[in-house]
Amino acid sequence: MTRLTRRQFATIAGVGAATLALPTYLRAQGKPRVVVIGGGAGGATAARYIAKDSEGAIDVTLIENSETFTTCFFSNLYVGGFRSFESITHSYDGLQSNYGITKVTGMATGVDRANKVVTMADGASVPYDRLVVSPGIDLIWDSVEGYSEEAAEIAPHAWKAGPQTQLLKAKLDALENGQNIVMVTPPNPYRCPPGPYERASMMAHVLKEKGHTDSKVFIIDPKPKFSKQGVFMEGWEKHYPGMIEWYGPDVHGGIVSVDVNAGSVETDLDTFEGALLNVIPAQKAGAIAATAGLTNDSGFCPIQPESMRSAVDESIFVIGDACIAGDMPKSGFSANSQAKVAAMNVRGDLIDSKVFPAKFANTCWSLIETDDNIKVGAQYAPGDGKIASTGGFVSQTDEEAALRKTNYEESLGWYAGITADMFG
Repeated sequence: MTRLTRRQFATIAGVGAATLALPTYLRAQGKPRVVVIGGGAGGATAARYIAKDSEGAIDVTLIENSETFTTCFFSNLYVGGFRSFESITHSYDGLQSNYGITKVTGMATGVDRANKVVTMADGASVPYDRLVVSPGIDLIWDSVEGYSEEAAEIAPHAWKAGPQTQLLKAKLDALENGQNIVMVTPPNPYRCPPGPYERASMMAHVLKEKGHTDSKVFIIDPKPKFSKQGVFMEGWEKHYPGMIEWYGPDVHGGIVSVDVNAGSVETDLDTFEGALLNVIPAQKAGAIAATAGLTNDSGFCPIQPESMRSAVDESIFVIGDACIAGDMPKSGFSANSQAKVAAMNVRGDLIDSKVFPAKFANTCWSLIETDDNIKVGAQYAPGDGKIASTGGFVSQTDEEAALRKTNYEESLGWYAGITADMFG
C-alpha cells in the first residue's frame, strides 16, 4: 500500500503542560505569549509550529472546549464503515508533553482586543501578545425553515464531528430496506465542498452492503452544481444505480421547509420523505470570531493573504474555516496549510525569525465506493488581494480503477500525516 510519509506530507502541504482554569492566567513572564483559540486542523497545527520552531522562546496556550478532537475529515468514512470512531479521535497529550503547550479546556467567550485578553466562560482571563483564531464554523440554524439545534437531535447535521456523527451513523445503520434518506445540503460557502456528496456515497454503500437496494438517497441541493459533480455522478451510476438522486434548484424550485418529526422536506416541486433526514444548514465563522469583531457581513473573517493576519487587527491571525481564504476551499488540508503561514508570521513578529513568501496547498479526497477514490486540489499564493490558485487538478471520468485505488491509499497516508502534523 502506498502511503505518504510525514516528510512527504509536509512537502505537499507547503511547510514554509496541564489544563489550567485560573482567574487570571500568567505564565512564563518575560516570554512573548501566543494564545490559539480552537484545536482543530488550523489551531492545533499553529500551536505546534509556533512552539516547535520557536524552540521554547514563545509561550503558547491552546484553548479548546473538548478534551479530545474528532476530525470532520474522514468522518464520512466512519459513517460508511471504513473507519472506527476511535481512529478519527485524537488526544492533545503530545502537544503538551512534546512541545510545552498549555492546553486550556474551556470555552473562549470574548476577546478584549484593546487590552489583548481572551475571556473564558468560567471567568478566567488569558492575556496574549498575538492571538490565533481558528474556531471552525457555526451553523445558521434558521437558514432552513423548521430546522433548529433541537431538531438536530432528530435529523442530525453531523457537520461538527463527534456525537452528531455517531448519531447519524446509528440512524443509518437502523434503516430497513425500502426506507429512504433525504439530505439537505448547504449553500456556499461551507465546510468541505465535496463532503455532502461523499457522505451520500457512503450512505449508499452501507445500504448496498446490507442488500437495501430498494432504499434511496435523495439530495436536495440549493446549489446548481457542486464540487467534482461529473465524477461523483459517474460513480453513483456505476456503483449505486437508481439509489442516489440529486435535485438542484432548477428542478426542485426551492427548499420551503423541513419537518423532522414527519421526516419530510418540502420543496416547490414535491415533498420528499425519509426515515432519515440529514440536514446541513448554512454556515458562518465560529461564534468567538464575531464576538471579537473579526467578521464582516459575510459572517466570515477577512484576512491579509500574505500572512493570514486579520484585516481588522494586526495582533490577530484567523485561519481555517472561519476565514475568507479567496480561492482556497474550507477544508482540513487548507486549515493546516494556512496555520503554517500564520505560525511563521507570528514567530516573525515576536522573535524576529525569518518570514518567507506565503505558499499554500490543498487536496480533498472523496471515497465513492471501496477503492474508488477521487480528488481535487491546487496550489495557492497571495495575488489580486486574495489567496489565489496558481494551478490545480481534479479527477476525471473514465479513469482506471488502479488510479482510483492509488488515490485512496494516498488519502490514508495523508490522514496519518496531517494528524501527526497537528498533534505531534
